[in-house]
Amino acid sequence: MEQINIGILGCADIAQQSILPALLSLKSKYSVTGIASRDLNKAKEFSTKFNSVPFGDYDSLLDKNIIDLIYVPLPISLHYKWVLKALERNIHILVEKSLASSFNETQEIVKKAKEKNLAVVENFQFRFHPQLKYIFNLLENDEIGKLRSVRSSFGFPPFKNKDNIRYKKELGGGALLDAGSYPVKITQMMLGNNVSVKAAKLFYDSESGIDIWGGAFLSDENSSLFSEIAFGFDNYYQCNLELWGSKGKITADRIFTAPADQQSTITIENNSGKRIERLPESNHFVNMFEYLYNLIKKEEFEKEYQQNLNQSKLIEDIRKSSSN
Repeated sequence: MEQINIGILGCADIAQQSILPALLSLKSKYSVTGIASRDLNKAKEFSTKFNSVPFGDYDSLLDKNIIDLIYVPLPISLHYKWVLKALERNIHILVEKSLASSFNETQEIVKKAKEKNLAVVENFQFRFHPQLKYIFNLLENDEIGKLRSVRSSFGFPPFKNKDNIRYKKELGGGALLDAGSYPVKITQMMLGNNVSVKAAKLFYDSESGIDIWGGAFLSDENSSLFSEIAFGFDNYYQCNLELWGSKGKITADRIFTAPADQQSTITIENNSGKRIERLPESNHFVNMFEYLYNLIKKEEFEKEYQQNLNQSKLIEDIRKSSSN
């Protein structure tokens, strides 16, 4: 099959460190056609490194009719505007989490994507790391009996740069839309799509006005399963998943950020004892682009649409529950 021409909207660190190297490793499937920035010099610098064409503003790249797919790592508050613009121009979307600032925005995006039959994928690359498949196999093989509960945490110490966009309320900052989106996502992967928020608490920074840390209790409407999640920007580093069953427990300590050059480890505890399984190195950014390529070629978008809506609704319900 032919290459997919991809453009990059913005010169975010994640684009340089993870996204573009992954794309360059898949040259038979992707061509990095253009990189846009409001700072043309920055776009030129990026483009020189990655053998692409620089654009001095976002509209110029979208207007060229030369791209099939756009990657959007802009601040969250800008996602709605630029994702809709790209969809109007018949361009598929890969967007950093969270997809939008509100559930209403997400609904509009998904509606437009359906009308155009275009992909809209939130970049939760951890979905495609082999450790998750391994964990699901452990559950299917009854390693810990019946699953009783899920616990997941993702948080880190304060950013050194106080001008970080995550601290800017007007740019869609806050821990829930950023770090909190990960345990919300993995809750749905473990419990299914019929998850609801039963309780939540967000703690706000009085100076910036953003939620700085928080947590929530979610449950599956069709079973006794529940999930406890925690997240934050002012925390001791945590990046974990714990699955507690009737006969044992599974733990993963780098569930969202497994490095491409390191083995990931899964700890299994049950009546037979405790063991640690070490899995081969894997680049989940590359795996994600492999998935995205096949998704676009097969035009099978409905599951991603539904995931986008479920994710956004749960995040909004967490915020509402916290304010009650």
